[in-house]
Amino acid sequence: MGSLEDIKKDFHDHVLDLQQRITERMQVIDASLVEEGSLIEDLWERKDFDGNPGGGGRTRAFQGKLFENAGVNVSLVHGTVDPKFAQSIGGTDNTMWATGISLIIHPRNPKVPTVHANFRMIQAGDKFWFGGGADLTPYYPHIEDFQHFHNVWKEACEPYETYKAWKKTCDEYFVNHHRGGEMRGIGGIFFDHFNTGDTEKDAAMVKEMSENFMNSYFPLVEKRKEESFTEQDEDFQLHRRGRYVEFNLLHDRGTSFGLKSNGRTDSILISLPGRCRFSYKYKPADGSPQEEMMNYYFPKEW
Repeated sequence: MGSLEDIKKDFHDHVLDLQQRITERMQVIDASLVEEGSLIEDLWERKDFDGNPGGGGRTRAFQGKLFENAGVNVSLVHGTVDPKFAQSIGGTDNTMWATGISLIIHPRNPKVPTVHANFRMIQAGDKFWFGGGADLTPYYPHIEDFQHFHNVWKEACEPYETYKAWKKTCDEYFVNHHRGGEMRGIGGIFFDHFNTGDTEKDAAMVKEMSENFMNSYFPLVEKRKEESFTEQDEDFQLHRRGRYVEFNLLHDRGTSFGLKSNGRTDSILISLPGRCRFSYKYKPADGSPQEEMMNYYFPKEW
């Protein structure tokens, strides 16, 4: 069995490699992302709570013709944190170490869903755990796309018998409770504080899970990227992006964790869409595909 430090280094190396492979896949699908200025790579550093060097990360911000705005980020942060924050996350002292990949992709075409995923390893004092998942936010009722996304994760979870529990956690977490329990999308999987006591085995499992992201999402992009769309389609997309903003700013623990751990604000808020819309008492047209789509922002079996 490798040492804890070996496991931590291996996990960090994995998410760096995954970031690169996702970047390359995005550039193949959206050729505009190889043009100058369409990809900004930002290597950043941070200070810990006591002002000492505390790690940093590699942020990649994309702006393309298909992928309107996206972020695929890797970070490795360490050092002291605010003791109140350490207590809030269950740490045994005020030190923390964390690494992971976090991504958000907002496509321009409303027929292509938005996607979010992250996979991370965290140590707080003497405690350490894994977390992550992936969830889909579609704007058009292509039911077969929803089934594809969930089936990929269902098959990935099958050896570990975790899909049912992780889907339920996802359905209950990515929710705008102030909007009557409306989910921000159609779910996926989500898990946190995962620790069976076998860290090496847990790390291998989460790495294996992360490998399924590209197959869960990019085939949907390839399938829908050339489809035509109307102003009504785009208007609905922009309003749903508004609900996405509401969740990320009001309820998302990752946003709060990043800010309270002295993360990099621009890298944290890269999850927000470049464009969104808010209208008083917004409601899609009666009988429209968008009205149908509203029925799917609640837990369902796929």
